[in-house]
Amino acid sequence: MKKTLIRSTFILATLVGTAGLFAYKPPIKKTTIAEAIKLPAGFSATILGTDLGATRHLTVSKNGDIYAKLSKLKDGKGILLMRDTNKDGVIDETKYFGNYPGTGVTIKNGYLYASSNTGVLRYKLNEKEEIIDTENPEKIVDGLVDKGRDNAKPFVLDNNNQIYVTVGSYNDPCREKGTGKGIMPCSILDSAGGIWKFNAEKLNQTFSDGIRYATGLKNAVGTAWNSKTNTLFATVHGRGQFHDFYPQYYTPQQSAEMPAETLYELHQGDDAGWPYIYYDQFQKKKIVAPEYGGDGKKTGGEKAINPIVAFPAHLGPNDLLFYTGKMFPAKYRNGAFIAFHGQSPELKKGYLVAFVPFVNNKPSGKWEIFADNFAGIDLVKPTGPVQHRPCGLAQGPDGALYVSDDLGGTVYRITYKK
Repeated sequence: MKKTLIRSTFILATLVGTAGLFAYKPPIKKTTIAEAIKLPAGFSATILGTDLGATRHLTVSKNGDIYAKLSKLKDGKGILLMRDTNKDGVIDETKYFGNYPGTGVTIKNGYLYASSNTGVLRYKLNEKEEIIDTENPEKIVDGLVDKGRDNAKPFVLDNNNQIYVTVGSYNDPCREKGTGKGIMPCSILDSAGGIWKFNAEKLNQTFSDGIRYATGLKNAVGTAWNSKTNTLFATVHGRGQFHDFYPQYYTPQQSAEMPAETLYELHQGDDAGWPYIYYDQFQKKKIVAPEYGGDGKKTGGEKAINPIVAFPAHLGPNDLLFYTGKMFPAKYRNGAFIAFHGQSPELKKGYLVAFVPFVNNKPSGKWEIFADNFAGIDLVKPTGPVQHRPCGLAQGPDGALYVSDDLGGTVYRITYKK
């Protein structure tokens, strides 16, 4: 009896080691209908799992496996795999691997790519897009700046083996410390506040191997490659801190409600103007930042590109997805979903997923709220803490939309039925 037990224990340990030393978690037995989420008619949301960790961006393989990147380690691991083994719509296996926190994750050309806060790694997948080895990722690029603030390294790949990595600014308005004076020129732009391009097939690159693809982007957390236009799009967090040093130019309300959060279409060499200018969604103009001689009215940035869509301040656009599936009605085809991680003092709303309709590959009409009430409370008169913050977006092989939440650690699946 004792020999049998020892032998069984040895076999089990061997199998676990062969499987890549996954940290196994108990199966999620039940899919919960997310009745609190407000959606257009015909849409419904289900919760595939909760308390999963700080789930940021996510991706779904062609066989339905869900991978989510964690910004904070859970039990020492930073990537989550969720699997529906019998294809009944219920997640029955969750596994964690990777010993680094981060934000970005995607599947492309037979690899799972995932970012740390200093670079990007990749894991080989088999023909079913199942991960082969969780313990020995290949390093694509490392050594990108990480000073703690806005240090996520979201990324996207194009169709020519190029990878575009965001390096956010660690100094919100590029000010000299303790003053309202801007650093001139803003030296941060040499290594942050933009998007850098690397070769996705070349291993062990450093910062110097990259090309600064676009600059003047304070923190472009949501990026997506649009295969229709063959161009890069990015959602960018706007700066803050107007009223503290410049009360003569900005009221507290103006400081809270400006500047816009923005969506850009980017080409190599583009400059969006940060920190020298910002986009004022009320005046619909590029305004010179007060640190650089602005007074809230002076326009500037003649060489800086314009956003293609402007959103209310402080909504925190954390992911961007162009919908190419066939499950949703035709109006959503090739339009952009955006996950907003914060709330707007102007709208008294937040923690939502928005939709930007596109016609002929350009934004058309007003943006709209697609999925709302993730917060779980009245944001006008809060009765308690916020429950969930949308962060990541992914499209499933059947056209379903997946949404991650890095506060409650929840993954949602949104579907449509006539």
